[in-house]
Amino acid sequence: MSLLTMILKMSEGLGKTCAIFFLTLLFSLPLGMIVALLRMSKVKLVSAVTRFFITILRGTPLMLQLLAVTYGPYYLFGANVARNKLIPVVIAFSINYAAYFAEIYRGGIESIPIGQYEAAEVLGYTKLQTFLRIILPQVIKRIMPSVTNEVVTLVKDTSMAFTVSYQEMFTIGKQIANSQTSFMPFLVAGVFYYLFNAIVDYMMGRIEKRLNYYK
Repeated sequence: MSLLTMILKMSEGLGKTCAIFFLTLLFSLPLGMIVALLRMSKVKLVSAVTRFFITILRGTPLMLQLLAVTYGPYYLFGANVARNKLIPVVIAFSINYAAYFAEIYRGGIESIPIGQYEAAEVLGYTKLQTFLRIILPQVIKRIMPSVTNEVVTLVKDTSMAFTVSYQEMFTIGKQIANSQTSFMPFLVAGVFYYLFNAIVDYMMGRIEKRLNYYK
């Protein structure tokens, strides 16, 4: 198989890799905020349960979570394995990354001085207005470097989908490598991931600069 043919064949899986990436961000970013707020709840039971949920997701391999979400319903309830494996893959990725984003959000929220809340209360802001108009914009600015790091990691983690035989780019490259007994497909995959990460890093850097409005 020529190099060009190999690249073209692997590029067929690039769209699925991008689908995992963008859908995971779409669901995990807002879910992470919900989890963070539950983690910070003054109701001890809610906070404890959420903390336990986070420790499970952060303390177990993403690969194991992918297998559990994809095949768990079959072994536990006899349900059919999803025909479109993109659904369980995105679910597993989303809840995993939501746990990491939740801790990032929590750190950002707790870093805001209490005086910000007191000033907003004096000005007559409600708790929701205070959070949305005063706290959240500052939190977003502070957590951007950490979020960028997780987003870059997500690009590489999309290759984990091969564990459930989802035909994304790395899975196709692995199949070609096995059939051709060649390491070249892995090098091609490495270049793909590097370029993808370079684009993501550039875009996130642009967003960070836009948020540095005091510089």
